[in-house]
Formats: sequence, C-alpha cells, structure tokens
Amino acid sequence: MAADLSEAGGQDCRGDPRGNPKSDADYPLRVLYCGENSPKQEAGITEGQGTAGEEEEKKKQKRGGRGQIKQKKKTVPQKVTIAKIPRAKKKYVTRVCGLATFEIDLKEAQRFFAQKFSCGASVTGEDEIIIQGDFTDDIIDVIQEKWPEVDDDSIEDLGEVKK
Repeated sequence: MAADLSEAGGQDCRGDPRGNPKSDADYPLRVLYCGENSPKQEAGITEGQGTAGEEEEKKKQKRGGRGQIKQKKKTVPQKVTIAKIPRAKKKYVTRVCGLATFEIDLKEAQRFFAQKFSCGASVTGEDEIIIQGDFTDDIIDVIQEKWPEVDDDSIEDLGEVKK
C-alpha cells in the first residue's frame, strides 16, 4: 500500500506540466501575463512585441502624435571670459570660460596652455579651464593665434574676481 502511494505521488509529480517539457511546444516559451500583475500591459505591450529598443521608444513617445523632441544645445552667446582669481597672498590663478561655445576641445586647450605658459592647468567645469598663475595679459593673444575663429570682440577680460 505504501508503494502504491509513493508511485501515485511520483506520477503526480511527473505528470506536472512544469516539470516535463512538452514535445509539441516551441521553445523558448512566450508568457503573456494578465493585466493585474504586469505593469507592461498598461503600456500596451502585447505578446508579439517586446524587444528592449521598442520598449524604450514607446516609453519616450506620449499619446497624441509626436514623440519627445530632443532638446538642442542652448544657444549661449559665443563669448570667452578671462578672470584673475586670487589664491593666497600674491598668487593668482587664471580662469578661462567659454571656449567650448566655439567647439574647442577643452582637454587640448588645457594641454596647450600648460605647455605654452610652463605651468599647471586643468579642466574644472563643463566649460572652464584653470591655469596656475596670472596670465590674463598674454592669454588673449595666445587664444587668437591658436584659434582664429575666436575674434577680439568675443573675448572679455573680467579682471580680478573672487571665486
């Protein structure tokens, strides 16, 4: 009798559709969830859809027509500003802002300034280069020589400013 129960229990487990692969089913199986458990149903994704790229595009597009329009870069006036910032006692650093509006590579400009003035220079912000030392007088001429698209009218010297 105990043998009959164990065999019967074993058959139930073997008869479980999750345990045995069906010979007439196509694998991998696509599972369609009901609307209660799946947030994807609310977005309107059905069984035939579902690649990752399509899902991202659908999330971006809103109801009623056009999808989100990519924002263009803000039209900032093309102006290079140069400022002398006091550091300690009689030491200064020179801040150059606005070179990126002329599509100048800041890393390349930083290397050029460091080599030209034999000092340390670093890119600190989105559009800011800090040069160690007071080079406000020389840097205007150097910028115009190196990058001719930056004219004299678009360079502004702010003088000495606080950080």
